[in-house]
Amino acid sequence: MKHLFLINPAAGKRGSTDALCRQITETFTGLGLDYEIFLGAAPGDCERRARAAAESGEPVRLYACGGDGTLNEVVNAAAGFDNAAVTNVPKGTGNDFIKLFGPTYRTAFSDLAALAAGPQAAFDLMDCNGRLGIDVCCAGVDARIAADVHKYKALPFLGGMAAYTASLVVNVLFKGLCRPTVIRAGDTVLDGESTIICICNGRHYGGGFMPVGDAQPDDGILDMLVVPKVSRFTFFRLLGAYSTGHYREHQEVLSHFHGTSFSFSSPQELTAVVDGEVMRSKSFTVSLSPKKVWFFYPAGLDYHIPGG
Repeated sequence: MKHLFLINPAAGKRGSTDALCRQITETFTGLGLDYEIFLGAAPGDCERRARAAAESGEPVRLYACGGDGTLNEVVNAAAGFDNAAVTNVPKGTGNDFIKLFGPTYRTAFSDLAALAAGPQAAFDLMDCNGRLGIDVCCAGVDARIAADVHKYKALPFLGGMAAYTASLVVNVLFKGLCRPTVIRAGDTVLDGESTIICICNGRHYGGGFMPVGDAQPDDGILDMLVVPKVSRFTFFRLLGAYSTGHYREHQEVLSHFHGTSFSFSSPQELTAVVDGEVMRSKSFTVSLSPKKVWFFYPAGLDYHIPGG
């Protein structure tokens, strides 16, 4: 079996790419395993190289070395191929998907020897207007905030949390919380303004939000939460409950749906973010994909719902 490391050099701190390459070389040379290191030079490079490996038909383990965007590229390349399995080496700052493996996820997924020998499971995927996602699709003010962060990072003295705060303030206070939407979930139609639409296969997104704490990546079901038009006061009042999975305590405001297909549209352009990838359209359909992806992880970790 081949082990292919697909590295996003733009992710992580300065020097992290060289350090990771040294770790890969030392670990896999010592283990006597067949490995290759690929450095992406532009968006889409890792996806193209991963797809070529999957299409070869040879058994391959694909290590997405970066954040959630790098993982999304590799997942889209490997989906539906039984000979290929995917994992995420946490090189980025936002490795939201693998948080479902517990609080030690960053240390555990940085242990390359444990990853190489770890088990694998078939995970569900979402199809959002043709783009596959393994974790969360959000559309609303949260998506607009996330999409604008990079714009503010380009400004002097606005890196990291400062850029996120600037995007939050501009989108919430000046651009408006809500957008007119028609949302369809089975036989239910919600026609009005909405603040957040969040569809979960995994549990975590946005660096710290866990809207549906009992979402499972392999149960064949997607969870959708809808926050309707609310005031800014109510938005901030509910934010804590929304971000920690306590939506059931506010069912008078938050709507929750189980299903395999949802759609939402607007006369205005909407922004959706799928595993960190920004998409824009007036109409979105998010469905359970017929394709699955094999995901491997260190032995001893568990992605199932704690306690159940």
